[in-house]
Amino acid sequence: MSSQDEQFPAETAAAAAPEAAAADEGMTWWYRWLCRIAGVIGGMSCAFAGLWNCVTINPLNIAAGVWMMLNAFILFLCEAPFCCQFIEFANAVAARADRLRAWQKAAFYCGMAVFPVVLSLTLTTLLGNAIAFATGVLYGMSALGKKGDAISYARIHQQQKQMDEEKLTGSLEGQA
Repeated sequence: MSSQDEQFPAETAAAAAPEAAAADEGMTWWYRWLCRIAGVIGGMSCAFAGLWNCVTINPLNIAAGVWMMLNAFILFLCEAPFCCQFIEFANAVAARADRLRAWQKAAFYCGMAVFPVVLSLTLTTLLGNAIAFATGVLYGMSALGKKGDAISYARIHQQQKQMDEEKLTGSLEGQA
């Protein structure tokens, strides 16, 4: 068996892992696509704003612009590896990023987006990193989970109320 034959089952297992990881977290298919699309749009906004930020003589703006272009590259690498087909390790990085939990992606993306703003607070860095930060917020919201419906909350509240009344009645009967 050649080394390519041995790698092929590993690639199919790696491709199935993100589906299972997302299913474990309770993300629906449309929300997963929304997060990915937001990541790609965030990467584009970071790239354009980072390039625009580098056209200056202020060294902090240049550093923030370079960091924003690095953010764009990482967002493309994690959320849309097909955009980075010329990079050998793109699929491996994307598979590893898909195995991360939603809260880990949220913290990573939000932290990546905040750093250039702290480095150089300008309108370009704010607007360029806004969508990348929003991608982190979307992943963070998915980490919180689904919101319950009002009927189940009312039922739980009613059961707790009945249990409290039974305990109160039981303690009063025990005293008499």
